[in-house]
Amino acid sequence: MGCGCIDRKFAQYWGLPVNTIVSLVRRNNSVAMSGGSEEKESKMSQHQAFRLVEPVGRTDHVRGPEHAPVTIVEYGDFECPHCKQAAGAVKLLLARFEERVRFVFRHFPLEEVHPHALRAAEVAECASGQGKFWQMHDLLFEKQNHLKLAQLREYAQSLDLDMARFTAELDDEIYLQRVREHQQSGLASGVRATPAFFINGRILDVSYGLAVLAEAVEAELRSSR
Repeated sequence: MGCGCIDRKFAQYWGLPVNTIVSLVRRNNSVAMSGGSEEKESKMSQHQAFRLVEPVGRTDHVRGPEHAPVTIVEYGDFECPHCKQAAGAVKLLLARFEERVRFVFRHFPLEEVHPHALRAAEVAECASGQGKFWQMHDLLFEKQNHLKLAQLREYAQSLDLDMARFTAELDDEIYLQRVREHQQSGLASGVRATPAFFINGRILDVSYGLAVLAEAVEAELRSSR
């Protein structure tokens, strides 16, 4: 599961408001920090059942070599502050495990709690159509508190995108279906919050901190020798 931003529909499924879910998550994290190892192990075992249902394909956004023994797939939201933190952690991982890890980013905008997230995802896809997904990905997280439409257009201009094409594709919602497909594959894989990570197809519980990402990668690399 993710470590911070909760899907409102998931909360509604359990009959609880989002704030209550967030409070429970924070309380659980506090227990874990004070030594709740048994609870952590139980939570981890629950998440082990979730697997990535949509394998990495040609339309995915990938950093790192195809032959890498470890593949990390993230379902993220450009307006989620925890995803912004995760983006920095992932960059460090890719540098540390160069040529041994590939990273895949998929969209999971939580629209009811992050009103600009869906449009930001579409903007990233428009940039991808012009070969600049990762530049836009990094820029959107850098400018996370400034994701209004006029600002998104400024970011496109700063990346020297063809603005006529960008505007037409954004206005016509050309890439909305792709974003929805990412969301659906995430839901089918057990994603209910962001960021959500899968390591070689298995969901990873990062609610206790992003350090577990490096630990999981190291474990996978040891097992692949």
